[in-house]
Amino acid sequence: MPSDPSPNARDPASVAARAGDAWYTDAAEYWESVPATVDGMLGGFGSLTAPDVACSKRFIDEFVNGKKDAAGNVVVPPRIGRDLACDCGAGIGRVSKYFLLDIFAKVDLVEQNAKFLEEAKGAFLGGEWKGRVEKFLPVGLQSFVPEEGRYDLIWCQWVLSHLSDEDLVAFLQRCKKGVKSNGLIGVKENVTSSGADIDSDDSSVTRSDAILKGLFEQAGLRIVKQDLQTGFPQGLYAVQIPCEPMNFETGAEITLILRVIAMKYFV
Repeated sequence: MPSDPSPNARDPASVAARAGDAWYTDAAEYWESVPATVDGMLGGFGSLTAPDVACSKRFIDEFVNGKKDAAGNVVVPPRIGRDLACDCGAGIGRVSKYFLLDIFAKVDLVEQNAKFLEEAKGAFLGGEWKGRVEKFLPVGLQSFVPEEGRYDLIWCQWVLSHLSDEDLVAFLQRCKKGVKSNGLIGVKENVTSSGADIDSDDSSVTRSDAILKGLFEQAGLRIVKQDLQTGFPQGLYAVQIPCEPMNFETGAEITLILRVIAMKYFV
């Protein structure tokens, strides 16, 4: 969907703060109007699922299968287990079905929209995927508190733009506690070339690479990898995927970062 081109829409923290609770209730109302389909989850770009998933799988491969040399020999062992991932802002479970459940044994779905969760519980994640979702958690990320040490990977894709700066930092700090000692936090988000763009339709903020990295730093995260999404049409935002925090109290690494191409048109 087009972004609000207003030249004053450049300070996501102040915009969200001024809006208060309405920032989140307006977003919830917007998503209530969206159909519980793959096209709905991707703003009419359902065909992007294949390149989206392919890029995410390539990105995460070295962390779950180990880093390999040119001959295909594993030179660095896998970093994380493949037991349980958390799909944040899961919608109907598109990312889980086509990406996470191809790698991890089970997932938890975090999604505040009841309609989307019902679709995930029913037809969309039925059949061969039935029983592979451990928990359906009906909560927004601004309120989500992961169980400590539960996840191998917490994956956040095209959802952190709905959080204010303050809530985003707090959410990432909670995620640091929610992953296992060697776990990762994956972030796949749209980025602007500079500043931030506010979309008043769905209460979202598309931040620049520099702003996102500043927020990751505030949360105590360290980027260990980033990449750029390929295979998307021209004229879409660049998408960044960051995934890795540093626990400064213990010195233990916790999370990770990736970079991709995004969903919203430039205006």
